[in-house]
Amino acid sequence: MAGAALAPAKVNLFLHVGARGADGYHPLCSLIVFADFGDRLLIHEAEALGLLAHGRFARDLPVEGENLALRAARALIAEARRPVQPFGLSLDKRLPVAAGLGGGSSDAGAALRLIREALALEISDVRLEAIAAALGADGPACLRARPVIVEGRGERLRPAPALPPIDAVLVNPGAAVSTAEVYRRFDETGGFGEVSPPSAPDAFESAAELAGWLAAQRNDLQAAAVALAPEAGAALETLAGEPECLLARVSGSGGTSFALCASDIEAESLAERVMALEPRWWVRRCRLGGPWGEAD
Repeated sequence: MAGAALAPAKVNLFLHVGARGADGYHPLCSLIVFADFGDRLLIHEAEALGLLAHGRFARDLPVEGENLALRAARALIAEARRPVQPFGLSLDKRLPVAAGLGGGSSDAGAALRLIREALALEISDVRLEAIAAALGADGPACLRARPVIVEGRGERLRPAPALPPIDAVLVNPGAAVSTAEVYRRFDETGGFGEVSPPSAPDAFESAAELAGWLAAQRNDLQAAAVALAPEAGAALETLAGEPECLLARVSGSGGTSFALCASDIEAESLAERVMALEPRWWVRRCRLGGPWGEAD
């Protein structure tokens, strides 16, 4: 038994968030895409289920009981309702943790896809998506790992408009941001937005056209994230001030900002300059869209 899967970084190109409802959840609407870079998950034979983590950000992973990849694996085994061949997981943690990139949810989505295929489990996409949804709001989107419009609590998905190649730069200054704290600050400010899906064309012809449309949208959690982590605000300002940047925004609940560029040449130039300016920041040039093949 062997196999590998990419758990790509999730990027919210916009994120509109409404007031918390009686059920305790905030309704949202978001255009989510995925990078051609992320964590790498492997499955292998083992005496008992466990997760071996390595890589730059492995030390920052949550403890075992809170790890979403392991929780996904256990839920899938329970859903199989039959004995399964013992296996273990190995995770190359390349994405920063608590960074607004959906790393844990993407690891869980990759685990669900990988384990179902490796063990030939007869579990439908619908059942798999229900497991992903139970793990968190980003779960269903990260299971699909392709561009989607997300609504409700994150459980209602529909295809995104056709997108052009999107060259981008991701920047994380190293400040972990708690999603729970961001939502607490957001609730205190009362900056709730409209969550009806914005009008959009069926297809965007260029990155510039997409960036122009996105400029009229928002990340309603951005102000709260920057207030909690001023370093994230500094990274956002740095990206926004560079000539290659078509649009800069915080992704998700923060920590990481992204800049959209017109081409890979501009993205490479921007990434190199930011790395020279701030060598301690995590900087990654990438292409956004999805789905992607196996990680290198």
